[in-house]
Amino acid sequence: MEFVIGGLLVIIALFIVGFILRKRVYDNVDRLENWKMDIMNRNVTSELSKVKNLNLSGETQEKFEAWKENWDLILTRDLPDMEEFLLDAEEAADKFRFKLAKKQIQTVETTLASIEDNINQMYNELDHLLDSERYARDELEELHPKLKELKTYLLHNRTFYGKAEGTFESELLKVDKRLQESETLMEEGNYLEAQQQTEAMKDTLIDIEERMMQFPEMYKKCKQDLPEQMNELLNGMEEMKEDGYRVEQFGFEKELKQYEQLLKNSLQQLESGEIENIADTFTEMEDRLTEMYQLLEKEAKSKSIVESQMPLTRQQLTSINENLEATKQEMDELQQSYYLEETELQLFLSLEKWLEKLNKQYEQLLFEYEQGDQSHLDVKDRLDQLSEELENLESSHAEFQEQIRDIRKDEIEAKEKIKRLKHDLLQTNKKLEKSNIPGVPSAVVNALDEATDKCEHVLALFQQQPLDMGKVQHALTDAEKSVTNFVEQTNLLLEQARLVERLIQYGNRYRRSYPVLSSQLSEAEQLFRNYQYEQALEVATKALENVDPRAITKIEQLEEEYQQMVH
Repeated sequence: MEFVIGGLLVIIALFIVGFILRKRVYDNVDRLENWKMDIMNRNVTSELSKVKNLNLSGETQEKFEAWKENWDLILTRDLPDMEEFLLDAEEAADKFRFKLAKKQIQTVETTLASIEDNINQMYNELDHLLDSERYARDELEELHPKLKELKTYLLHNRTFYGKAEGTFESELLKVDKRLQESETLMEEGNYLEAQQQTEAMKDTLIDIEERMMQFPEMYKKCKQDLPEQMNELLNGMEEMKEDGYRVEQFGFEKELKQYEQLLKNSLQQLESGEIENIADTFTEMEDRLTEMYQLLEKEAKSKSIVESQMPLTRQQLTSINENLEATKQEMDELQQSYYLEETELQLFLSLEKWLEKLNKQYEQLLFEYEQGDQSHLDVKDRLDQLSEELENLESSHAEFQEQIRDIRKDEIEAKEKIKRLKHDLLQTNKKLEKSNIPGVPSAVVNALDEATDKCEHVLALFQQQPLDMGKVQHALTDAEKSVTNFVEQTNLLLEQARLVERLIQYGNRYRRSYPVLSSQLSEAEQLFRNYQYEQALEVATKALENVDPRAITKIEQLEEEYQQMVH
């Protein structure tokens, strides 16, 4: 029983699915039928009839007949065939042959879409044809007056065109002839070809007009302006030659000959109506002629400068040679008394080589100048460079002289310094001898001996010939450190001894009352007598701090007052 019910349900489900699919086929058939009827009812014939307003001949007639035949085929063959396909699709759906029905519907849909594209293409071609007719007619109406205007302009201004008048006139006649051909094409119904030819003639006429407007200025430059500038330049150069200027060194004559030939070639191009690239050529020529004028002006100014600067440079060289020779003699004298570093000798040697090079440069320049091998402008530039190098050499020489003088200056300063150190050593030693201390610790005695030996070593170096200031400076630095060390140790020693004495004197008032303090002070006294001043100060300070904490502060105040009195 369950199998029977299941089978019935399956059959019912299949029938339901079948009816749904058949309903879809019917809907698609209705949609495609409506699409087909829409195409059949379109007023394509009326649209195509617009072409009848044109000349139905030539290309236009061929297109109209092709469009008409195409539309007739659609109406009489393609669309009726689609009706058969739709009926077959409905019949297949009634028999539940949905795959066949789907195939028939796809065929109809593809064909109708192709028909739509076909119709749109006809419309586009029709619009293009109508636009071509309008465009060609409008352009012809504009181009004829423009052509006439250019002919009139050329006739009234023929003197500005020379032989090129015939060239431009011939080009305008060709355009006129081609425009007449375009009109003939229009009358014959060949509107697309007429449009193409009219567009080409419009571009040609624009090009002719641009060249005609540019031509007079170009022609005047080629025939008059540039030749006059070149002749003026040549005449100016001849006058400058007579006045002694060396303008031939620039080689302008050769360039101007080339420009003369270039102008002849350009004139031939212009007379044949060719203007392209000529404007750039003339601009380059004008720029170069301007540059030539500027160079000749500089040459004129340079002549007087060179004539005055050449002897001045000679004087400057002579002066530097003399100064460098004097420095060399000074160095020879210094080497007898001082030791000169290798770097200093090499530096002076480089100055000599530098001067030798500049002497040769000047002699070579003077030779070429007297031979007339160089223009005054070139000579001036080289003189300027030479003068700049001479100034740099003089500056370097001055720095070297200052460096040499510093050797003697260093000697004087070193002697003054060792004198001060000896004085400081002597004064500190006297201060030590005048003090009331029982003796001097060995460390201070050693510091005194070391400082004395190092000062004597510096003095001994001063006696050597040649004097090596490098060694002197090094020994002087060591001596200064030793003297400073001795002075600092001595001052510290005397200060410690004085404080110990004050502390013991101050503590004596407490000896009877404080036996321990008395013992500690006795120890400090013994250390003091044994020259152990630092240890004595430490013992006395600790002893008094236990009895009178403010004792150290009071003694320090007394010491400050004492120091103020001393200084």
